[in-house]
Amino acid sequence: MTEDWSTDRHEPVAVGPPRRRMSRAARARARRMQRRRRFFSGVAVAVLVVVVLGVVFLGSRLWHGMFGGNDFAGDGTADVVIEVHSGDSTTAIGQTLQQENVVSSAKAFVEAATGNDAIAAIQPGFYKLRTEIPASGAVTRLADPKSRVGQLVIPEGRQLDDVADVKTNAVTDGIFTLISKASCVDINGEHRCVPAEDLKKAAGSADLTALAVPAWATAPVTAMGADHRRLEGLIAPGSWNVNPSGSAQDILGSLIKASAAQYEANGLLDAAATTRLTPYQILVVASLVQREAKPQDFAKVARVIYNRLAEHRKLEFDSTVNYSLDRQEVATTDADRARVTPWNTYASEGLPATPICSPGQPALAAAENPAPGDWLYFVTIDLQGTTLFTRDYEQHLANIELAKHNGVLDSAR
Repeated sequence: MTEDWSTDRHEPVAVGPPRRRMSRAARARARRMQRRRRFFSGVAVAVLVVVVLGVVFLGSRLWHGMFGGNDFAGDGTADVVIEVHSGDSTTAIGQTLQQENVVSSAKAFVEAATGNDAIAAIQPGFYKLRTEIPASGAVTRLADPKSRVGQLVIPEGRQLDDVADVKTNAVTDGIFTLISKASCVDINGEHRCVPAEDLKKAAGSADLTALAVPAWATAPVTAMGADHRRLEGLIAPGSWNVNPSGSAQDILGSLIKASAAQYEANGLLDAAATTRLTPYQILVVASLVQREAKPQDFAKVARVIYNRLAEHRKLEFDSTVNYSLDRQEVATTDADRARVTPWNTYASEGLPATPICSPGQPALAAAENPAPGDWLYFVTIDLQGTTLFTRDYEQHLANIELAKHNGVLDSAR
């Protein structure tokens, strides 16, 4: 006989010890705790959702910018000047273009530039492009030499101010004018230049730290007060890049910083360490050599300068008289030579207060390593540039007569 357990046995209502009955207050607290847990759980979920969405958004933007994205179309919307730095890879250039909104992505530019020799060989400097142009258009514009802006070439022997020739009235552009012309660029139909007068003003008034004046030049530059010519010689000759978007102060500072680095790399500080002259004084000597001699005689003229300084003789160089006059004349007048200026070596013993021009590397090398000799005088005696050196004053006078006979008067000493 089969037993029917369903009618005789019952499932227990609960397992374990009997539960205690909760008070009303306890039940209220439990309900509050439960609601609080649900609230904070909801907040946590919401925060997590926001974080995830943010990561997805930023990740998509990064992916879009670096690895893909729709290319721009058309001729662009506005002119912009970008800089290619020394050592920039194609990817680095692409990132600069993306940051300036020239291209939609660095990847698009890199792909468009692949195999382009002009981009692979692009020189550091400033380039005028357009914003929001196709990557292929950016490659074409960047490779076009006409897009290069801010190119500055300073010839050896130039000074900051323009110089007029007394006889011909021809004007030789000074460094301020050369910088101003190099800064010119057409932006959205507007022709912009940094005025030479702004550069001149900044040269005389800007803080020396902002102008990047090197420590070895700070004292003599400070001694010149607010005279803009306190910066003479601190901008080296050569090829430079000028930011057309920069201020006068920023442009001067960048040029002085780069020039000081160049001077030092070429041995200026080392040469000063082995002589009784400061680096700045060697720079002054080099400027005199640049103005007074032909390259083949640089080292000999440097020795004449050092010999005359050692014997406490005035240098008596016409170039130092002409400098303060801002003009060139073959033979200075007695009145000009009598004027006491910080540069006139007829009126005062010793070196000029500042360089009188920007000397080139050959003149600097001569000032750093003068030729051996006891000469005190020199004079160019013919139009071919033949220069005679002597220690004997009577011989020097005879050489001057020879120079006069040959029609050469500007180099007589």
